[in-house]
This record gives sequence, structure tokens and C-alpha cells, in this order.
Amino acid sequence: MSLSPQFLDELRARTLLSALVGKTVKLQRAGREWRACCPFHDEKTPSFYVNDDKGFYHCFGCSAHGDAIRWMTEQRGLPFIDAVKELAQAAGLEMPAQDRRSAERAQRAKGLHEAMDDAAHWFTEQLHGLSGAEARAALDRRGISAETARSFGLGFSPDSRGKLKEALASYGDPILVEAGLLIQVENKAPYDRFRGRLMIPIRDARGRVIAFGGRVIGDGEPKYLNSPETPLFDKGRTLFNLDRAQAAARKAGRVIAVEGYMDVIALAQAGFGEAVAPLGTAITESQLERLWRMADVPILCFDGDAAGQKAAIRAAHRALPLLGPGRSLSFVTLPQGQDPDDLVRAKGAGAFEALLRETEPLVERLWAHEAAAEPLATPENRAGLKRRLSELARTIGDPMVRDEYLAEFRSRCDALFAPPERNRQWQGGGGQWRGSGDRGGQRGGASRPGQRGGWRPPEPPPSETARQIARGIDPVLAKAVVAGLIRHPAEIARHLEVLGSLRLADGALGRLFEAVVDVALADRQLDSAGIRTILARSGFDDIASELLRADTLPFSFTRTGTDDVPRAVADLDEAIAVLVTRPAVDAALAEATAAVQAGADATAFERQVALVRERQALEARLANLVLADEDD
Repeated sequence: MSLSPQFLDELRARTLLSALVGKTVKLQRAGREWRACCPFHDEKTPSFYVNDDKGFYHCFGCSAHGDAIRWMTEQRGLPFIDAVKELAQAAGLEMPAQDRRSAERAQRAKGLHEAMDDAAHWFTEQLHGLSGAEARAALDRRGISAETARSFGLGFSPDSRGKLKEALASYGDPILVEAGLLIQVENKAPYDRFRGRLMIPIRDARGRVIAFGGRVIGDGEPKYLNSPETPLFDKGRTLFNLDRAQAAARKAGRVIAVEGYMDVIALAQAGFGEAVAPLGTAITESQLERLWRMADVPILCFDGDAAGQKAAIRAAHRALPLLGPGRSLSFVTLPQGQDPDDLVRAKGAGAFEALLRETEPLVERLWAHEAAAEPLATPENRAGLKRRLSELARTIGDPMVRDEYLAEFRSRCDALFAPPERNRQWQGGGGQWRGSGDRGGQRGGASRPGQRGGWRPPEPPPSETARQIARGIDPVLAKAVVAGLIRHPAEIARHLEVLGSLRLADGALGRLFEAVVDVALADRQLDSAGIRTILARSGFDDIASELLRADTLPFSFTRTGTDDVPRAVADLDEAIAVLVTRPAVDAALAEATAAVQAGADATAFERQVALVRERQALEARLANLVLADEDD
């Protein structure tokens, strides 16, 4: 269809812009203009103006500017031709003539739209009738209010093969089959597709019903049943709630993609109107483009289970070729076993908002996934990580973004695999070791919860908090570490500061650690055998021998006669980092959990989520140190 400049000018002239904008924005007269708080960004003082004489709107806060057509495409999110059609219809202006084939397609689509709209109304009537009692009870159990059900147009399909067919008989079976409302089986009469289900209308960007999702009530399979693809419905190009979310996303400055219809509905009821969902498939390139039209960095919020995280990384890979400067994705990971619907029902909107403030950038999600894909103990493993990251970065289409990802991944690998630095020096007087002995990246770089950089031990004298942390030290790992220090005494000085809490450990372990430190610092040339000899003379023979049964533990640094000393030393560094960090994380997590249960601290849940993640990261780091059977 060809639209001449004259036609578009006439369309603008017949459209009163203030009336169009005023349908969704509360305008106030300001002289010859109208003003309001801008619908394109949050503000408290009005800076958005509409001028009917000039036929444009302008915001002095965010520079949004346009005419009636631009308003429909930017604020309503309509494609250009759909915006023109809607404005022309409202203005009583006929669209330019189409060719015969286009006109036939338009007429057929009109009939399908009308059939779908009538079906949606019929499903709604059934929900509020006698047959819909069970469906209404199901909505009540899920906490979906009557107002929310009305706003989404929820309905009910009776468990019958012919009631919808009978109600819409005037359209004829062929139209209803083409619309996906009836199923056509060869040599049999068509019958209703949706039976005994809660019905959820799926709308296009203009708010027209183009398909349905049906959720089973009670037990049954499949749990969700979608309309098939039709002339109106392409599931790979459609997002559920797109029509309602567009304006909300522009106002909130973000868009949230979740996994399912009920997640979107629950979030909308909780105040997150900017939520959308794909339609039973992995998110597609077309759906990503739709999301980027609403926000530069859409938030993907998938379930915390394995399937949800797999879907998230699949979306991350699919987005890479489409990235551009300022155009990316971010991720929210929900607690294990929960979806957004569960979370807002159990803990309210504040808990979900807290997660949205802790989004994970795309680069971080890719790095974490690849770094955890396999152990990194050998040069081949490490080369494999570098290769995988490089291959991912090279799929990025934009050359500037591609170069930035390659540089970022190289930097992270350099930090992760940096060798330990050995130039620590003893400073007299204060009796402390100073220097840069920690390994770069993940090895040896233990941190307190919420704090970046190297571990800083508690200030002497030990406080009650420090003693509580010492009591929380993992005794099995502590024994392994002390055994590793006896096996590799050159490492004692490097870790003297961070291992101070072992002095507070109860019983033989604390006494042995002090003895090992004293012996090693008295003569730094001693090897493992020399230290054991002196310990035996000092009355620690039985304790040391018992402790060194840690040879049976699956760590490289507890084994005798290891051929790979650099690996054993590096693994010992990592074990010490986990040992000294985990009690502090556990203590902070216990405090945050108690605050969540008490309900007195609004930020407690956010802290709890962050600490759970940090605890899981420590467990993963420790698990990477465990030797496989073939290493024994």
C-alpha cells in the first residue's frame, strides 16, 4: 500500500492531538497548549506539552517529540501502518485503495478478528456463569482478583466438544477452524479445541485478540494449550501482554520478560505492568527485537530451576548477534523452586523489586556459565574456557561491542589464571606480614560478604564475633588445610594473617596450628619432614600423625609425594580462601534470614538472596578442588 505525503498531512490535520494524547494522559490547559507529566519518563513537575496548532508534542525533560502518528508508534508501540489505519478510522478518512490480493487478505483477517473477539466474550460469559464456578475458585486460590481477571479478559471453556462451535455457528466451520478455535480431523466434524480450561486471551500490539492460551483446571495434560499458528497468530513474533506493557514499560524505563502467562498476570496485579512473556517457546530473535523497542536493556526473569536457567542462557546466546552499543540484556535469578507468581504471592511486590535491583549483566551471565561448565585445573581446561568465550564473542555482529567482549573475556581470564605473587615481606614491630600474596581472580581472593578485594582479618584482640566465626569453621576442611600447610610449609607465611581465626579453634587443632606456625617461622628453610620432626619433639607427634590421615581427603595438597606441586599450592590457596570466608558468609546469612523472618527490615530479603548466591559460589569453588578418581 502506498501512502502519499498528502494523505498523511490530511490525516494529521483531522486528528486533534490533545484529544488523542488525553485518552491515556491527564492534560492541563496551559495557555494555548496543554501540559502534563511526561508519559515517556518519570517526573513530578510537568514538562510535557501538546500544541494542537502545530500538531506536535514535546517534552523538555527527555526530549520526546512527535506528531499523532509518532504518538501511536512510540507510546502505543504500534507498527506504522497499523497506527495510520487506526487514526484514519477515528478521523473518518478512507485508506488508499489496496490491490485485489491485499484487499482479500484484509477482508479475511477482519472476519478472523471478529470471530476471535466474539469467542473471547463468550469465554468470559462462561467464566461468570454457572459452569465457571470451578474456574473462579481456581483464580481465587491463586490470588487473582476479579478486577485483574476482567482487565486481562480471562474466561472459561466448558468441557464440551461443541458449545463454542454452536455459539459461533454464524461464522461457519471453515472460519472457526482457520482461527484455531475448532479442530478439523479428516472425515470427522470439527470440534472445540479448548475444553475445560481457564482461557487467557493473547492480543496483538493493537489489543486485538489473535489467539488463546488455555490452562487446565486441576490435574491434566497438557498443562497449557495454545492456539495453533494462524493468519493472525505467529507465536515466535508475539509476546503475551505486549499491548498493555508497552506504555507501562516506557513509564517504568524497563521491560521484564518472564516465562508464563500466570507470572505476567500476577506481576501486573502486584504493580509490575511492564511484564511480558513468550508463548511456550524459547525466546526468539523477533521477540528480542520487540523487547528492545521498549527498553535498551530488557530484564529476563526466568525460574530458578535447571530448565529456567537453561532457557536464560539460550536467550543470552541468541541475543549476541543482535547486540549494539547500549543494547543488551540483564538477568534476574529467582530462588530455587520459585517463579515470579510464587514470589509475589508469598513475599509481596517488595521482594520482587529487590531482585530487580540486583540484575546480572549479560557479560556476567555468559562468563559465569562458561567458567562453571567444567573444572579449570589443567592447561587444556583453561584453554577450552578461553576458546568458548572467544567463540561466543565472535558471534556478536556489532564490531565495537564484539571487541569490547573479547577484551573483557581476556581480562577476566588473565585475572582468574594469574600466578601467585611471592614478594611478601615480614615487617617488624607490629609483627605482621605485608605484600601481595593473594592469587588473582577467583583463587585466593577471598572477600567478606558484600566487599570487593582481598580478605582483611579481624582486628586483634579477637572479638566475640570473631570467636563465633572461628566456631563456624568447617572442621574437616580446617584439618585438610593444616595438613596442607604441614605438607607445604612455605605457604604458612603467605597466609598467616588470614588464618588467624584458626588460633581460636577449640582443642587440638588450634594448638597444633600455633605450633606449626611457630616452627615454620623460626626456620623458614624447614621442609615438611623437618617440621614433623620438630612437632614430634614438642609433644605433637600423635596429634600430627592423626591429622595427616587427611591424606585420604580428596585434595591435591593433602597428598604425599604429589607430582604437581604448583597445582597443590594453588589448590591450597583456594581452600584457605573458602575456609576463612565461609563462616563470615554463614553468619551474615543467618542474621539476614532472622531479619526476614522477623519482618522488621525491608532490605533483609535482598541481603539474604545475595548471601545465598555467595554461599553457593563458595561451595562451587570448593567442589572444583575435589580430585576425581582418576587423579587418585
